[in-house]
Amino acid sequence: MSTLYVDTINEKTSGNGVQIPGHVVQVVQSVKTNQSSSTSSSWSDTGLSASITPTSSSSKILVLVDVMFSHEPGYSGSNLRLLRDATTIYYGTGTGFAGLASNFGIPNGSDFVSSRTPANYLDSPASTSSVTYKVQFQSLQSAYIGINRTQRVNGTYDPAGASSITLMEIAQ
Repeated sequence: MSTLYVDTINEKTSGNGVQIPGHVVQVVQSVKTNQSSSTSSSWSDTGLSASITPTSSSSKILVLVDVMFSHEPGYSGSNLRLLRDATTIYYGTGTGFAGLASNFGIPNGSDFVSSRTPANYLDSPASTSSVTYKVQFQSLQSAYIGINRTQRVNGTYDPAGASSITLMEIAQ
């Protein structure tokens, strides 16, 4: 039996590297620390997005989203959705992946509530071109919704939160 020892394996030509099914090929992350808000019933960009260029058209992209999402208490029609470029790829009926119920964990004197909202989605873009994933939000009742704004108590905002989107290319 022979043993092969190597320190580095380099591609001779681009796109012909060693890809082991199930292994992570590359990781991209974007962190949003500024705040954004809306009262619109139209879908609006949250400002949370990231782009990746898959090395193989057979690769899958694991999208991990963590959003600090807030809304006024008493309003439950707030939604988030995930898009690949202009196509919606992750959205539930009625309340999206972040349909926040009203009146949970409201501190005394608070005039809106916030929570961490995670989402995971395994996508098959079937492309080797750059792909952009982004999160959008909407308010179904014209109520305030926000990203990265924590609870407001008696007119004073707590320090802002942060949100992230992580893209992992998985070899197939």
